[in-house]
Amino acid sequence: MLRAVLNSRIFLGGVLALPGLIALMRYWSGRADAIDMYHPTGEWAVRWMVVALAMGPLASLIGARPWLAWLIRRRRLFGLAAFGYAVAHLAFYVIDMGTFDEMLGELPLPGIWTGWLALLLFAIPAAISSDRAMRGLGALWKPLQRFAWPAAALAFAHWLIIGWGPWPAIVHFAPLIALFLIRFVPTGRKTI
Repeated sequence: MLRAVLNSRIFLGGVLALPGLIALMRYWSGRADAIDMYHPTGEWAVRWMVVALAMGPLASLIGARPWLAWLIRRRRLFGLAAFGYAVAHLAFYVIDMGTFDEMLGELPLPGIWTGWLALLLFAIPAAISSDRAMRGLGALWKPLQRFAWPAAALAFAHWLIIGWGPWPAIVHFAPLIALFLIRFVPTGRKTI
């Protein structure tokens, strides 16, 4: 019974949503303003994005492992959680800005348009993450899922430009960057 609960997608979805629920409780209780929510929602979006994207390169590097196979079977949940946090990040930005004109006025700033573009690119794999979309798109599905990679690169640029500090961004993205670069080292294994 416990094993079934731990293996359920609902349980994992709850675990992935927990940091967001804790942050929302702070906001709803008045202990945090919308601007205070930018950082936690953005960080969790990046964390789950990095986990989702790292699984393929990691499998290519170390081969089949039971724990990694478990993660790969649930990769979609990590990607959707990342997208959910990214949407929450945007929602708090919209709340904080207050008006469409203020948001439009900030759009030319590199720290802003990189975030918007990252979200738009990330919306593509999120929108087609279902089994039905996979079957319907056929061979086109995988190339569309790869939009998550430029979305991650733009999210990294967004983080660096908006001034949250380069080191936290580098630390968060370092595993993904390392695994991505390792893919180009010949190993004799097929990449995923």
